[in-house]
Amino acid sequence: MSVPGGFSETKDATKETQKLCDQVKPQAEVKTGKKFKEYVAVNYSDQIVAGRNFLIKVHVGGVQYIHLSVFEALPCNGGAVELNGVQDNCTKDDHLVPFLN
Repeated sequence: MSVPGGFSETKDATKETQKLCDQVKPQAEVKTGKKFKEYVAVNYSDQIVAGRNFLIKVHVGGVQYIHLSVFEALPCNGGAVELNGVQDNCTKDDHLVPFLN
């Protein structure tokens, strides 16, 4: 369970996590300058704010991973999903930590 103000422990990705990733895939490809044939959410951590912040590890083929920083607004505020940042050239063993990008 998430607690206000802090990120949760890292959890296995869910269908909801994959859906968030799919919604921001075009922006992630623009930010990295790459087209991803593989794009599978692996795990995530979330933070409750005026909505939810997500840090998501995504497998993009071979030994390559990216980390996404995604914000999902509350349903009462429209529920919009936006990509806040991408960390490229990550590995399977890199931990999800908050970043600005």
